[in-house]
Amino acid sequence: MKPVFGVIVFPGSNCDHDAYYAVKKVLGYNAQFIWHKDTDLKNSDVIILPGGFSYGDYLRTGAIARFSPVMKSIIEFANNGGFVIGICNGFQILLESNLLPGVLLKNKKIKFECKDVFLKVENRDHPFTNSVDKTVLKIPIAHGDGNYFAEPDVIKSLEDKGQIVFRYSSADGSTDDEFNPNGSINNIAGITNERKNILGLMPHPERASDSVLGNEDGAAIFHSIANHILK
Repeated sequence: MKPVFGVIVFPGSNCDHDAYYAVKKVLGYNAQFIWHKDTDLKNSDVIILPGGFSYGDYLRTGAIARFSPVMKSIIEFANNGGFVIGICNGFQILLESNLLPGVLLKNKKIKFECKDVFLKVENRDHPFTNSVDKTVLKIPIAHGDGNYFAEPDVIKSLEDKGQIVFRYSSADGSTDDEFNPNGSINNIAGITNERKNILGLMPHPERASDSVLGNEDGAAIFHSIANHILK
């Protein structure tokens, strides 16, 4: 039986349909929209918090969405081991909800970055990367607040416990500063919680999951979590 992906829809989301289309129409999994005022996750196996500008990014990115009624159910779902993917604004919401550590600051150059980037895959023995067959993925970004920061002790813990899944890199996997598009500490592009059932990342895998678009690297992330659930 195919896993069910629940795609949360907030006021201001603009990547919800992208995520739904990639998962259901392109990759062939079950998918359903869940309105932010609902508290029923409809027996979803994976929750996707999509990119966009939830609540217009007022106050701080993700700060208001964190208080949407659906988030109480998502926090309980995640704390009980349910799988959650936060993409771009969804990552910001996960941080505001304290489901992942750290914060996302304004990009170092104080401008919106929209382009393809390369991601070094740091951990392939993982629910979200077990089907990735490359050491470097090409995935687009589109954000103005993607500069990941956490205190040194938090960064050390993330490093030591293998919670850093993706880093910004060159095509051959170099993580020199010149390949960092937003100033994120240690080139961090995506992390998980210690339990490894929650993934937050700034790049958009749903925009790189269709051969029609000339890039299917992002599909491996969705296939990985589906395969993990179906084991």
